[in-house]
Amino acid sequence: MTIETIIIVIYTIAILLIFLYALAQLNLLFNYISAKRKNNSAKFNLSNPDEVPYVTIQLPVYNEMYVMERLLDNIAKIDYPHDKLEIQVLDDSTDETVNSTAAHIKKLQQTGLDIKHITRTNRVGFKAGALKEGLEIAKGEFIAIFDSDFLPKSDWLKRTVPYFKNKDIGVVQTRWGHINRNYSLLTKIQAFALDAHFTLEQVGRNSKGHFINFNGTAGIWRKQCIIDAGNWEGDTLTEDLDLSYRAQLKNWKFKYLEDVETPAELPVVISAARSQQFRWNKGGAENFRKMMWRVIKSQNISAKTKVHGLLHLLNSTMFLNILIVAVLSIPMLYIKNEYAHLKTYFLVMSFFVLSTVIFFVCYWVMYRNIYGKGIKNFVGYIGMFFVFFSIAMGFSLHNSIAVLEGHLGKKSEFVRTPKFNISKFKDNWKNNKYIKKTVSVHVIFEGALMLYFGFGMYSAFVVGDQGGDFGLFPFHLMLFIGFGYVFIKSLASKV
Repeated sequence: MTIETIIIVIYTIAILLIFLYALAQLNLLFNYISAKRKNNSAKFNLSNPDEVPYVTIQLPVYNEMYVMERLLDNIAKIDYPHDKLEIQVLDDSTDETVNSTAAHIKKLQQTGLDIKHITRTNRVGFKAGALKEGLEIAKGEFIAIFDSDFLPKSDWLKRTVPYFKNKDIGVVQTRWGHINRNYSLLTKIQAFALDAHFTLEQVGRNSKGHFINFNGTAGIWRKQCIIDAGNWEGDTLTEDLDLSYRAQLKNWKFKYLEDVETPAELPVVISAARSQQFRWNKGGAENFRKMMWRVIKSQNISAKTKVHGLLHLLNSTMFLNILIVAVLSIPMLYIKNEYAHLKTYFLVMSFFVLSTVIFFVCYWVMYRNIYGKGIKNFVGYIGMFFVFFSIAMGFSLHNSIAVLEGHLGKKSEFVRTPKFNISKFKDNWKNNKYIKKTVSVHVIFEGALMLYFGFGMYSAFVVGDQGGDFGLFPFHLMLFIGFGYVFIKSLASKV
């Protein structure tokens, strides 16, 4: 088998996998559009004291100097009967915040709030370990969880708890909001991606009974569901996805509330975004490795739910397929112009540009719901989609390494995302003590890929006998911009 044949086979497989994923997204779009927004199911009547269930709020934290005070003050405003509410601050911190947090909690206890400061001498199981340990002594029948950068509104429990009157529901998940969406291009890109997940994907899956995931925060669990599913486990970097699948395989139902927004802060420095992306993508691959056969062998779910579940678990692996297509696209350009007998193959493969069109349509529906219709918004969307796709591809090397580590079973520490509290510290975030100061060796390769795709653009002018071949020029331009952005921002953040 020649090197050209190997390149063509690998390239074709990656293209087909991306196309399959795009078709799944299109199906979710149809589900999203047809989803019934009204819900007439029975709910707890919280105005009746006899129907108010006991709730424990868990706040897993680790070295959160900049947001700890904001988190505690905000949680203290939750409007729920104090005799039915317990707050656990699960503090794994190793710095001076342990003492300042303890002092702040004492002040809140004096107001009559049942809030406890629970510390550990080790981080066994990381976040999953902290949640599991807190669960052992939790008094609540339901367990709400918030990460340190989330700011639930005061009526949050009153809008989520009532759905648990249906005894089949194990989790109620709410949509993330973004308090610093427009802070920078980086935060706009992250918000764009998360909005697609929290509209198109979560509603699209949940409306048809397919598996969705608790997103690690801004959701509430039935305690019985956690225990029945096997409790929290720390053997993957996304313990939330892991427990979600184990619970749904046990026939627990999840309720997703698109209309309940829980605001949070997006990472404002690229090193923080990189660490978050690495954890999410590696965790996704780890969960595919852990859950694949359980999903396939399950007798309780339909074939369609199995397909959507497997593709859901393979979400992060799409970055690997994108990287493969990107890297091989330049040799494919030369192969195309060297071997005339492959003309039919390349005509057929051009059909798969439809994947991009599908993503464009799916994300437009999400964007339109947030920003509104109209020509002006559509033009803005076109620019945003181009930039988003470019930068997402620029992260493909970094995320592919995470995915490969996950699939190969390489274990790594849970690296939490530094929080900034931009509204208070504004541009002083550069002095954040938790920001990673070293440049990853991956950044050097991202710079090399920027130059590589610059060569790809140059190649468009010199291949072929008819004055060039510009079919892949837009693709290489986006890759050049994406890897250039990630490379330059990663270096600049260390200066």
